[in-house]
Order: sequence, then structure tokens, then C-alpha cells
Amino acid sequence: MPSRKYAKTVDELPSPEELMSVPGLEMMQSIVNGERAGPPIGETMGFWPVEAEQGRVVFEGTPELAVANPLRTVHGGWYGAILDSCMACAVHTTLPSGAGYTTLEYKINITRAIPLGVTVQAIGIAQHSGRSTGVANGEIRGKEDGKLYATGSTTCMILRA
Repeated sequence: MPSRKYAKTVDELPSPEELMSVPGLEMMQSIVNGERAGPPIGETMGFWPVEAEQGRVVFEGTPELAVANPLRTVHGGWYGAILDSCMACAVHTTLPSGAGYTTLEYKINITRAIPLGVTVQAIGIAQHSGRSTGVANGEIRGKEDGKLYATGSTTCMILRA
């Protein structure tokens, strides 16, 4: 497995110009392969991209105590963060050099609680990538048992240089 390298300073993050200088798929694969530092939110929240192909990105995560709510379950924000990441990154893989994106809106539906310490996969699949918007769907499933924990959808704004 490639090393999980997270940016520790702003200078370690790619600049907007660097992000838009290569196709989105190439950028995502370089993070998956450990060639480029991933964003620090992944380390903070306990998830990382493990697969990137055209229109599809998979993140893996294991929620720990740091993301628990007062009820001792995984906070809904964790579901949202990992789903927003995989879905928006799936859109990113469809973009050519000179284009970027930002999330306009996303929605999640939690179907069951993820137990703390259980490893899940969040799969994002781009449904549409047009001139000005991209649309993707996602789901969180247990890595070992395949249980469905949540679904989501997003709309991203495509930014052109």
C-alpha cells in the first residue's frame, strides 16, 4: 500500500495553478499513489483515497473516538465529509487540464450507524460532467461486510481557467 502522505503546511498543498495544470484523474491518482500529499482533512477525519479511475473514486476510512458525538456514535459530519470527498473527487477525475471544481451542494442519507473502529469504503461515481456543473452519487459501505451505511448526491460547479 502506498504511504499516506498528508500536507502538514499550506505550502505542501498544491497551488490552484498546479491543481489545474494536470487532468483531474492524474491529480487524484498521484494522491492515491502517495506521490503527492493529500489534504490534511483526511488525516484529521481518518480517511484516504484508495482508488481513482475515470469518473469513480473510493475513499477508505475508519472513524475513531475523535469523530464521535455525545451518543458515542459517528457524528453525521463524518459521513458528510467522506461522501463529499469521494463524490466531488469522482467529478474531478472527469476534468481536463485547465479545469477545477467546487462543491455547490450535497445531500446525505444515513441508513445505519457506523460502529467506531469499523473500516468503511465511500464510493463516488460521477453521473454527469458538463461545461459548468458536475453531478455525482455516492455510498458508504462496510469494507468487510458490504453493509450500506449511507448514500449521497452532489452537484459541483466546474471552474475553467
